[in-house]
Amino acid sequence: MDNGVCPKDDRLGRPFWTLVTSSGLSNLADGIFKVALPLVAIRYTRSPALVAGIELVRSLPWLVGSLHVGALVDRLDRRRTMIWANVERAGFVAIPAVAIAAGSGSLWLLYVAAVGTGVSEVFYDTAAQSILPALVPRSRLDRANGRLYAVELGAQEFAGPPIAGALVAVALAMSFATSAVLWVVAIGALIALRGGFRPMRDGPRTTIRADIHEGFRFIVERPVLRTLALMVGMSNLASSAVGAILVLFAVGSDSALELTEAQFGILLAVLAAGGLIGGLVAERVHHRLGRARSLTLGVLGMIAYVTIPAITTNVVVLAAVFFAGGVTTMLWNIATVSFRQRVTPDHLLGRVNSSFRLVAWGTRPLGAALGGLLGQLFGVRSVFALMGLVAAAVLIPNRRITEQALTDAEQKRQSGVSD
Repeated sequence: MDNGVCPKDDRLGRPFWTLVTSSGLSNLADGIFKVALPLVAIRYTRSPALVAGIELVRSLPWLVGSLHVGALVDRLDRRRTMIWANVERAGFVAIPAVAIAAGSGSLWLLYVAAVGTGVSEVFYDTAAQSILPALVPRSRLDRANGRLYAVELGAQEFAGPPIAGALVAVALAMSFATSAVLWVVAIGALIALRGGFRPMRDGPRTTIRADIHEGFRFIVERPVLRTLALMVGMSNLASSAVGAILVLFAVGSDSALELTEAQFGILLAVLAAGGLIGGLVAERVHHRLGRARSLTLGVLGMIAYVTIPAITTNVVVLAAVFFAGGVTTMLWNIATVSFRQRVTPDHLLGRVNSSFRLVAWGTRPLGAALGGLLGQLFGVRSVFALMGLVAAAVLIPNRRITEQALTDAEQKRQSGVSD
């Protein structure tokens, strides 16, 4: 693969920072759009099921299409895949922006934009995680992922929510239009990334079905990857259920917190600020505590984040727990993604990433549907209590992830031995 990176170069390098620039712009666009969606939706309905349904359809492509996308990403140039995904996201977001500006917006147009951008996100994120090991040495993946995640989270979750809240307060269409423009600018940065990023494939031609099976089998046959996928799936089920109805808990005069749209954006930004700090310190924390203990901290932070709204409506306490949850979640993400990238051969990265996310992220639409259903039947605050139990259950498989298990899996990858 021609990627312009010298294997002996210990620095992250210009190609990496070009990717970071594009990813930061893309994630800022995504952050504005994701927060604007429910804020605009509650202008049309206060139904928990309908509001949660938007997150359901936006995340559903991870459940129904991720395996096929992973197989395609391992056949296509990953940079070009990311470019076309952003072209499509910009187009789908422009549709409701124009309609709302013309006075003909509707809840169903929001659903169309959610589905379209959701499909494109699967292509973009799978290609983005698969392209990184081609840009930096594998020994620097913790540092590279830490910097990349810090920029992505800072853009998507720290800057995006308050900007979205402010834009929605000024004009509904402006938030969507801003996202579309940012995705277009991100395309320009990706075009500046030089080199070819189509994986090298040896042996006879294979079918998509065979490729999917090979990638999924890679995870199933490796106990550590399999357990990590299960843990992320359980965590995302809980966090997605909470995230789908959080706007109803927080925004409006009839909500528990009675926040404005802009204040809600700031609250979410506090969560992102924790993630930003976590991304910057992850490499050092992993070195001092070990990755296994860092993963346990991530689980504990998730439990606190999911459960705290069931206990208190004190905004200061909520913000403090959200911040801590952001830090620990980022420690988890960087350890998990870097491990997966280290133990997976390049030609399998797309399929392994998508197979992992089928298990890990496929629970997101299920969580959104469950959150909407529970909120509709038993009230919004019941969702936090019940999902806190789900998050706590993640501690059970977490006991299998030890420092020795992580190290052994990486050493077997280096020696070419299957675990």
